[in-house]
Amino acid sequence: MNLRAVVVDDEQLAREDLCFLLEQLGGIDVLGQAGNGVEGLSTIETLSPDVVFLDVQMPGMSGFEVARRLLDEQSPCQIVFVTAYDQYAIEAFEVNAVDYLLKPIEQARLEQALHRVARRISSDRPLNEHLAKILRIVGERQSRRDQMAVKVDDRFLLVKADDIVFASLTGDTINVVTNGLSGTSNYRTLDELQARLDPDVFWRVHRSHLVNITKIKEIVPWFSRNYILRMNDSKATEIPVSRSQTKRLRDYLKL
Repeated sequence: MNLRAVVVDDEQLAREDLCFLLEQLGGIDVLGQAGNGVEGLSTIETLSPDVVFLDVQMPGMSGFEVARRLLDEQSPCQIVFVTAYDQYAIEAFEVNAVDYLLKPIEQARLEQALHRVARRISSDRPLNEHLAKILRIVGERQSRRDQMAVKVDDRFLLVKADDIVFASLTGDTINVVTNGLSGTSNYRTLDELQARLDPDVFWRVHRSHLVNITKIKEIVPWFSRNYILRMNDSKATEIPVSRSQTKRLRDYLKL
């Protein structure tokens, strides 16, 4: 029986090249492709592949973050990371719990990775503590709170986390605002975005709003002893503080 695969990479050409190599090798069916981490998670959940070829560097949600989600969900699929230049990741993968491929991918190296995947599946070894160890090592080496990608029109711009004034959930879209731009994030929930940021700086003051407490311009008293935060962006956006977060705000600011 052929291995069933999903390819996740934000570069269409890279996806097509990898799919072509897999087709040439045979013994593997590519069930689907995804262009970012969020789409990748959905595709993996829907198609339940045996193996996922997962790009390390993607805007919004990196390959490591996707792997963490799969680990949390106890997904049975195997992961082969794909990377162009992440030397720290390669060092972490030396523990050999999962495989990795360097771009541009060589056919012989890809074949070797597939053999490893097949052996791991036959031994019934799902994502496990070894992968957790790798992700922990990588997480320690990544400066994951330094910057993030924000989509503005048709481009992804990298912004420093410290420059983010607030993020708000509108419908299914997370809007991210800095002093210089307003765009959207690829994260599906504010919980995911909040986990990426420094919890001492970014507070969930409302179920729909995450604010940088260093970017609060003014605190406006509201009814029932609640508050409205006037933020330090170009529009002086007003953000409500939920009742459950009001006490924390009072204690922090000595109100």
